[in-house]
Amino acid sequence: MEVNPNFSDNAKNDFSLVERAKTGEQKAYAELMQRYKDSIFFMVLKMVNNKDDAMDITVTTFAKAFENLEKYRPEFAFSTWLFRIATNGSIDFIRKKKIATTSIDVLNGGENNEDRVFEIKSDVLNPEETSIKKQQTEQLKEIIDKLPPRYKTLIILRYFDELSYEEIAEQLDLPLGTVKAQLFRGRDLLSNVLSKRLKSEKSDF
Repeated sequence: MEVNPNFSDNAKNDFSLVERAKTGEQKAYAELMQRYKDSIFFMVLKMVNNKDDAMDITVTTFAKAFENLEKYRPEFAFSTWLFRIATNGSIDFIRKKKIATTSIDVLNGGENNEDRVFEIKSDVLNPEETSIKKQQTEQLKEIIDKLPPRYKTLIILRYFDELSYEEIAEQLDLPLGTVKAQLFRGRDLLSNVLSKRLKSEKSDF
C-alpha cells in the first residue's frame, strides 16, 4: 500500500507508523497514541462535557482504531480517520445516554444499547416498576458475577457503589490509568456477555 503523495510530512509519518503497527510493533502503537491522545480527548470533551466520559471514549477510539488498522485506507490522513472514529463514538455515547435516561429497560434495550446496562434509575417508582428494577438489577449482578474477579470488582465499585475513578484507584491501590483501562475492558466483556444472552433469549422464541 502506497502513501498518498499529497500528504503532509506529518501524515506521511503517520502512514509509516500505521504500516509498522500492522506488523505488531508496539512502539508504533505507542507513538500514534502519544501523538493524538490529547487532541482526541479535548475534542471529545467538548462534545460530552465530562472528563471521565471523554477519557473512556478516547480509550475506546484508540482500541477501535488499532483493532481495525487493516480497514484504514490512505486516501485520507490517519488523523482524519482517527478523529472520525472519535466523533462517531461521541455521537453514539450521547445517543445511548439519552436513551438510557428515558427508560428503565436496563437489560432488554437491544444489542446496540450497551450503555443502558449501567444506567439504573433512582427515581421514585411504583410497586410494579420497583419489582421490575429489582429483578433486572439481580440479573445484571448475576452476569457480573461471571466476569473475572478484577473486572467484577471494578464494575461494582464504579456502577453500583458509584465511586469516581480516583476513589477506585485509591481504594484498590492501583494507578489511575490502570483503573480506566481495566474498566474499559470489563465493560467490553460485560457487553459481550449481555449481547450473547440477548441473542440466546431471542432464539428461544
